[in-house]
Amino acid sequence: MSQSDLFGAPAEAGVTVSSPAEVAAALREQLNAHAHRYHVLDAPSIPDAEYDRLFQALQALEAEHPELRTPDSPTQRVLGQVLDGFEPVRHAVPMLSIRTETDTEASGAEAFDARVRRELALPDDAPPVQYAAELKFDGLAINLRYEHGVLVQAATRGDGETGENVTQNIRTIGQIPLRLQGPGAGASAPVLEVRGEVYMRRDDFEALNERQRQHGAKTFVNPRNAAAGAVRQLDPAIAAQRPLSFFAYGLGEVQGWDVPDTHSALLDALAAMGLPVCAERTVAEGASGTSGLVAFHQAIGARRDQLPFDIDGVVYKVNRRDLQERLGFVTREPRWAVAHKYPAQEQLTQVEGIDIQVGRTGKLTPVARLKPVFVGGVTVTNATLHNLFELRRKGVRLGDTVIVRRAGDVIPEVVGVVAPEGGRPAYVPNFRMPRTCPVCDSTVLREPGEVDHRCTGGLFCAAQRKQALLHFAQRRAMDIEGLGDKLVDQLVDGGVVRTLPELYKLGVAKLAALDRMADKSAQNLVAALEKSKQTTLPRFLFGLGIRHVGEATAKDLAKHFGQIDRIMDASEAALLAVRDVGPVVAHSLRTFFDQAHNREVVEQLRACGVSWLEHDGAALVDPATLPLHGKTLVLTGTLPTLSRDEAKALIEAAGGKVAGSVSKKTSYVVAGEEAGSKLDKARELGLTVLDEAGLQALLAAAVATVAAAGAEPAAPQDGSGPTG
Repeated sequence: MSQSDLFGAPAEAGVTVSSPAEVAAALREQLNAHAHRYHVLDAPSIPDAEYDRLFQALQALEAEHPELRTPDSPTQRVLGQVLDGFEPVRHAVPMLSIRTETDTEASGAEAFDARVRRELALPDDAPPVQYAAELKFDGLAINLRYEHGVLVQAATRGDGETGENVTQNIRTIGQIPLRLQGPGAGASAPVLEVRGEVYMRRDDFEALNERQRQHGAKTFVNPRNAAAGAVRQLDPAIAAQRPLSFFAYGLGEVQGWDVPDTHSALLDALAAMGLPVCAERTVAEGASGTSGLVAFHQAIGARRDQLPFDIDGVVYKVNRRDLQERLGFVTREPRWAVAHKYPAQEQLTQVEGIDIQVGRTGKLTPVARLKPVFVGGVTVTNATLHNLFELRRKGVRLGDTVIVRRAGDVIPEVVGVVAPEGGRPAYVPNFRMPRTCPVCDSTVLREPGEVDHRCTGGLFCAAQRKQALLHFAQRRAMDIEGLGDKLVDQLVDGGVVRTLPELYKLGVAKLAALDRMADKSAQNLVAALEKSKQTTLPRFLFGLGIRHVGEATAKDLAKHFGQIDRIMDASEAALLAVRDVGPVVAHSLRTFFDQAHNREVVEQLRACGVSWLEHDGAALVDPATLPLHGKTLVLTGTLPTLSRDEAKALIEAAGGKVAGSVSKKTSYVVAGEEAGSKLDKARELGLTVLDEAGLQALLAAAVATVAAAGAEPAAPQDGSGPTG
């Protein structure tokens, strides 16, 4: 929908939209609704490209009419200057903490229920007290102040009386509505302060730390620290880059709204206003029985590791507000609520050794061998140190006392060192990365600018065997249909296949003897293996799994050298003459083929009958004569008949190059249905945009060029001729 389309377009209520103010209001309403469905409900109703189009229309309208820019506009989520410091915010209603029950057994819940009944002076035969039970999130408490439904301020807890104004950072969290929704009075109340927790999901935390490691930057100890650090960034642009989430769980100051009679109803009301409220909650009666507090605590405890975020306990609150008022507070803690904890997810232990683990991709990871410690519900004896740079940044040494963290299904890791009394003098490491792989004795390398050390053994290394087989068999390489993860696990774990050539020695009887492998499936796989023996040089080269050698590079190498032996023997200088091959790729190729065992794999595959066209058809034609020579194309959207891979293959066969992004160097953009921002960029730069028919016209010229050259495809090589 363009801006011109919006003017005069009928609104949902049947009112004709005509003025810029009405257009802006309509766009804000649509964007806020779509953002709620995306961030809170996890049920997007439009493609990202369509959301971007609506967002850009609102941006353009507000740029033309700055007076239309409102605090609840989606364009205001990432805005604001870098601050010198945070302004203090006095809480109208103090943000108090709740009492913690450290007894992690059932008796902890039972003691709380008994205490509540005693404070309420209930007789033994009185009905059970009703509680709202919810999760205790491990994040940072935040107070959101809405005035007439619009977010005007966000503040940290601070000391409970005074917090810090972090509004500009909280605006970057997509889950938090800038304007409350719904027809109820709460969504438009003069003042409604919503309290909740800013947190970071475990998957977002792991991805953030991995990005930090790859850039050699400081990693975060745990999701809570990462979330708290993001909220307290003085630059909102940095906060916007941190993947934060939010759950609402209570109220602060309220004016002009009749608060529901129960806590559970309050949470329902907050959810109806568009605020994210955790679904892991219930109403329980008493501390015993299948529906009681004990059952909730135990059920959540059993599922704690499967939750997508960290919790350190559950919270019980007397559900009825009138009973909450009767119970009141003691020492600034409510008598009507308690946090029932779980075992800690961080503990102290000692490093007894540092071992090296070789991963499926050849990455070498230092792993601390620990004095056994019970953490996160299990006994931990090993914890990852990620890489040498991370190990040294944390200052880990053999013999150190360290903090070990285990949360959910995340691999236990060493997050810090406990310095001895009096502190430790200058850090002197007592561990070095090995020069050769501990599994296969191949050379270990760390490429310039990277933090990871890697085994160069590739196909030869037992630790990388499964990954090598799966890569070799994939559709874009040797295309061995039926050779998937589970079967590869059986073949490798059972010692049936130890090298790539052994794949081609598999027979029906040996395969049929495997679990869940019928005779028909075994016959199909043997047939697929036989079929895969006839391939092309680019596919074969890509299938070898050489680091940094993808499909495009494999094709360039095949076109340039024509024969596998020339590639294996090429010097780094010769490799650098290939299009798009730089020093890193050239060094990776040379290192791979300098390993005698990798060359042996190639020879054994030849001996098994694997052969390839040393050239693709297009390679036999002078590249300069091809119609798309020197042209760069970008594909976007869905084409009517061609898949993305098919279109890419045809373009490359015609001498062209397919890029992933649009720039001034792009020759053509091929656009299908639901083309997104790439199409917008192409139009902005004035580039030629083709549909599938236009692409086919260019490709038809390629066919004519090849025919005119009289080229015949090269014959498959069996290894015995001069090109083998």
